[in-house]
Amino acid sequence: MNRPTPAPTVAEQDARIDGSLWWLCGVLVLGAVTTLLDGTIVNVAVETLTRELDAPLDAVQWSVTGYLLALSLVVPLAGWAMERFGAKRVWLAAQVLFLAGSVLSGLAWSVESLVVFRVIQGLGGGMVMPMAQAMLAGAAGPARLGRVMAVVSVPAMLAPIIGPVVGGYFVDELNWRWIFFINIPIGLAAIVLAWIKLPADRPRTDRRLDTLGLLLLSPGLALLLYGLAEAGSGGFTDSGSLPWTLAGAALLAGFAVHALRTPGTPLIDLRLFADRGYSAAVITQFTLNAGVFGAMFLLPLYFQLDRGATVLEAGLMLAPQGVGYVIAMAVVGKATDKAGAGPLALAGVLITLLGTLPFALVDDGTSQVLLAAAMVARGIGVGVVTLPSLAAAYRSLAPAAMPRASSAMNIFQRLGGSVGTAAVAVVLQNGLTDGKTSGAPVSNAFGTSFWWVFGLTAVTLLPALLLPRTVPAPAADTPVKEPAAA
Repeated sequence: MNRPTPAPTVAEQDARIDGSLWWLCGVLVLGAVTTLLDGTIVNVAVETLTRELDAPLDAVQWSVTGYLLALSLVVPLAGWAMERFGAKRVWLAAQVLFLAGSVLSGLAWSVESLVVFRVIQGLGGGMVMPMAQAMLAGAAGPARLGRVMAVVSVPAMLAPIIGPVVGGYFVDELNWRWIFFINIPIGLAAIVLAWIKLPADRPRTDRRLDTLGLLLLSPGLALLLYGLAEAGSGGFTDSGSLPWTLAGAALLAGFAVHALRTPGTPLIDLRLFADRGYSAAVITQFTLNAGVFGAMFLLPLYFQLDRGATVLEAGLMLAPQGVGYVIAMAVVGKATDKAGAGPLALAGVLITLLGTLPFALVDDGTSQVLLAAAMVARGIGVGVVTLPSLAAAYRSLAPAAMPRASSAMNIFQRLGGSVGTAAVAVVLQNGLTDGKTSGAPVSNAFGTSFWWVFGLTAVTLLPALLLPRTVPAPAADTPVKEPAAA
């Protein structure tokens, strides 16, 4: 006799992922794919852009740095805009702005126009991922959040592998403009589906923006980064970069004073840095990303200029690093729950340094197999640092502090990438120029540039030493602390 199937409990119903939630995941992931790919897809085209736009390398690198910088500047606006105007409206506006920047970038006629259009791209794209995480967290609830976030993380894990390969294919088979035009069909599909499928929400008209903080922070970061990049190419006196650097530093100092004195919610809550675990994790991510993005800028150029690879071949040669990163992320999760962030992060930094060393010592006879193995090691090392340090950042903070902490972390991650890219681009440009004068091989300029990547990565050892060495186990009745107000 067949027994009737028991009706699912309320808890079981809450844990199921229904069709509407799958649709929401699909729409948000589709909208995020292009923004993630554009963080890496342009790197393989840098050498082509220097030729097509007749511009020096240190000018073209701003098409990468400007995009990353714009991404970082709008992250703190995402939470405010969602509450003030509604998530659906802001998501659609961000997608339209990113798509407009993509079209304009594909139509760029000079390096200056390309940089401006890439900034427009970044201003739209910077809101997409934080908003996707927030909308999915609200729709999924605690019982389904882990599985839903795993879906969202897939594009982020695959972007380092797919981006350079796709970019290489378009540059070789079509032309460089298609690395931006490919966003048009995907972006239009995401906009149409979002219009149909995203639920409407009610905005909060009382949500105020920290306007003064925005006016201090955004130009301050841009001026400081520009001044430091210009100083690298000619010194503070010869390049005239000192006024820009001082102006940027003054604006950032003004923002720090403002943020610490603001009783409400400043653009970046610097009071969070009173927590040692959080501050160590943020600095770890900043310095790590400086080395990661600096290397991602150098690697395709090295394979093309020194190894004679096509753009597509250079993209394929970057794949081992992405594979190493995926391997690390697949296995380090359980280790993070059992061991402290400190030991794992230190091990990851050392593995990353080991994978960087062959490139710093590179010459014309260096084995391609050795370089591929080194890139796998770099990917594993970066993955082993990333997850434990991010987990350590949030473990000791109160739930109410999480949105502010996440925004600040995203900003410093992208700023690290901007600084690293700008720094190594200037070093490489100077090395290539000196090499033409002295007749030195191209590999010398890249070797020097990779030593800079090695140094930036080595600095990560210092904040990693301050990460927790054990997994905290607070008592059930012990409240998790929130940073004290100023």
